[in-house]
Amino acid sequence: MTAYNCVRFRVRSGQEERFEQLFRSAGRDFEGLRKMALSKSADGSYFSIAEWESLEAIAAARPMMKANLDTFRDTLLELSQDLGVTDPISGEAIFEMTR
Repeated sequence: MTAYNCVRFRVRSGQEERFEQLFRSAGRDFEGLRKMALSKSADGSYFSIAEWESLEAIAAARPMMKANLDTFRDTLLELSQDLGVTDPISGEAIFEMTR
């Protein structure tokens, strides 16, 4: 079953270009990763979304994803005391559509 993960970030003012460059250059040779994207919303926050072969593949990649985060953590603002600098969520697809 296909699974997705999404992570929301807020970047420090003036660090946007550095964040984007570091995000792009991070290693992503994750087993089970099909595709991913980084988007910037109208309010200036960023989010990444990735398609995976399974939830197990996401779980197995978490240590490497955290290592990637550490390379650009200093460019991020804390979202809240509870969340820290990221707001991650993942789950199995219950509906998909392709055109």
